[in-house]
Amino acid sequence: MPVETIAPDEPKRRTRPVLRQLTRGLLLAAGLVVLSGCQMLGGKSATVGVVTPGTLRPGLAADIGEREHPRVVATYGGVYEDAGAERAIASVVGRLVAASDDPSQSYRITILNSPAVNAFALPGGYLYVTRGLLALANDTSEVAAVLAHEMAHVTANHAIERQQKAEATELANRVVSNVVRDPERVREAVLSSQLSFARFSQVQELQADVVGVKTLAGAGFDPFAAARFLSSMSQFAALQNARKDGSSAPDFLSSHPTTPERVTLAVQAARQVGAPGIGERDRTAYLASIDGMLFGDDPLEGFVRGRDFLHKALGIGFSVPAGYVLENSPEAVLASNGAGTAMRFDGADLTGYDNLRQYMTAGWINGLLPESVQETTINGLPGVVGSAITQGWSFRIAVVRIGRNGYRFIFASRDPNAAFNRDYDETVRSFRQLTPTERARLQSLRIKVVKTQPGDTPRTLALGMSGIEASRRLEFFSVLNGFTPDEVIPPGTSVKLVVD
Repeated sequence: MPVETIAPDEPKRRTRPVLRQLTRGLLLAAGLVVLSGCQMLGGKSATVGVVTPGTLRPGLAADIGEREHPRVVATYGGVYEDAGAERAIASVVGRLVAASDDPSQSYRITILNSPAVNAFALPGGYLYVTRGLLALANDTSEVAAVLAHEMAHVTANHAIERQQKAEATELANRVVSNVVRDPERVREAVLSSQLSFARFSQVQELQADVVGVKTLAGAGFDPFAAARFLSSMSQFAALQNARKDGSSAPDFLSSHPTTPERVTLAVQAARQVGAPGIGERDRTAYLASIDGMLFGDDPLEGFVRGRDFLHKALGIGFSVPAGYVLENSPEAVLASNGAGTAMRFDGADLTGYDNLRQYMTAGWINGLLPESVQETTINGLPGVVGSAITQGWSFRIAVVRIGRNGYRFIFASRDPNAAFNRDYDETVRSFRQLTPTERARLQSLRIKVVKTQPGDTPRTLALGMSGIEASRRLEFFSVLNGFTPDEVIPPGTSVKLVVD
C-alpha cells in the first residue's frame, strides 16, 4: 500500500473515486475478492476492430499481446524473478507445446509479483502466472494444468472472440437504450445481453478446461491435476474471503462457470484418458524449486499479519476488529466484516494544507457533514475525523498526519449502527508508529519446504507457520498442501510452511 500522492489543487479528481470504489465493493456483500482461476485480458482494453475468427490479420494477435504486456506487468506488481520457479515452468512448457493443438505457436511466460492466485493469457502467446498461484500448486502436473488451460485460450483465439462479442453486446445495448423508452424493457434487454455474454465466456472456459486436460495428458502429466488444482483454488479463495453468510449461490453474470461444474468436467475429461494414478506429478521436485519463494505481500506494500497491517518502510501499523479480513493491494488496504461494513485505508500528500480541517473540507468527500469535522489526536499524532452521507451510504472518515503524509481511514455501511461506529473507532485508535525494534523484526513471509518426520500431522506441522493467525493455521496449512486436517502424512513427504 504505497502512499498515494495527491496534489493540493486536485483533491476532487484523485480522491472522490475512493468513495465510489468502496461503495461498489460493499454491493458485492462478500468482503474481499481473491482472483482465482483464469482471467483473460484483452477485452475492451485491447482494441482489435471487427474481425472474423480464422481470418485474422497476420501478426494481429502478437501485436495485441505486445501492446498490452507492459500494462499487465505494471498492474500485477512487476515481474517476479526466481530461478527455481522459472526452471519449474521451463521444464514443462516444451512438453505442453509439443502436445498442444498448435505446436508451432510460441509462448512468452511471465511470473507476476502478485500474491493473488491467478493465471491468464493474452493473444500472441503471452501467458501469465502469479507467484501466489505457484505457491498454492503442489506438484509439477498442477502447474502444467494451468499452463495447458491458458495455451488452449491462445490457440482458440478466445481473447479476440471475446472482444468481438463485447463490441456486439455494447452496440446492442446502446441501440436498445436509444430506441426503447420503457426503462423496464431496457433493463430486461440489457440484462439478457449480459447473460448471453457471460455464458459465451463460460463456454470458453469449459472449452479450455477440456482442451487443457487433453494437452496435459498428451504431455505425460497427471490428467487429474486440473480438477485437483481447481479444487485447491476454490478452497483457498474461501479461506481468504472468510465469508460469513455461508452463501454458495453462483453469480450468473460471472464470466466463469462455477467451480463444481469445472471440476466435474475436468474429471470427466481425465477419465477419458485413464484412471487416477496415471501420468507424472513430481511433488518433491516441484516443491524444492519454490523453496524460499516470497509469499504474500511484497514488502514495498506493507504486510498483512492476521488482523494487523504493518508497513516497515513507512513505520506505521493498525489493527482491524475480530471478524474483519484484510486485503493489501498496490492502491490501498481494504477490509470487510462480511456483514455489510467495508473499510479502505490509503495515503495522501498533505503538502499545501495549513491544517487537517482544511484538508478534510477541501471537497474530496461527497456528502460531507461539515458539523461532524473535528480535529483530534490519535496516539499522539494530529488527526481529523468526520462523517458523510451519500446515495444511501454512511461514511466515517479519519485522517492522521505524520509529516506531510496523511493516512486515511474510510468506513462505509448502509446500516451505521453501534457496531459500525465501534469498529471504526477501534480501528482508527489502533493506528500508531512502529518502534525501531518492531520495524527491525518485521520480515517478509516465504515458503519453506520440509520433509515430514514419523508422527507428523497437519496439526503439528501447522504449529511451525508464521504470519498466520493461530486459529487459522491448521486450515491454512491443509489447504496450502492439499491435505485434510486429520490426514495421515507419510514420512518423507515434502510439505510447505509459511515462515518469516
